[in-house]
Amino acid sequence: MADKLTPTPRASPAVSMLAFAAGAIALGAVAVGAVAIGQMAIGRLAVKRMRIGALEVDELTVRRLNVVGEEKPWR
Repeated sequence: MADKLTPTPRASPAVSMLAFAAGAIALGAVAVGAVAIGQMAIGRLAVKRMRIGALEVDELTVRRLNVVGEEKPWR
């Protein structure tokens, strides 16, 4: 009976390393996607009131701008 045993095939180390690398890349892609979705959610938060002493803007694109004057000064 011992002479009828056949060795089991094993994956080469290169194939195992390639599978590990593919899994790591997939996990990294999921993590980057989660970060991107989190950034979009944070970017959607509205600022209700903000006081700025000085503002410098290089480029500004505005679709709709509502300016409401305040009766009392900020300072």
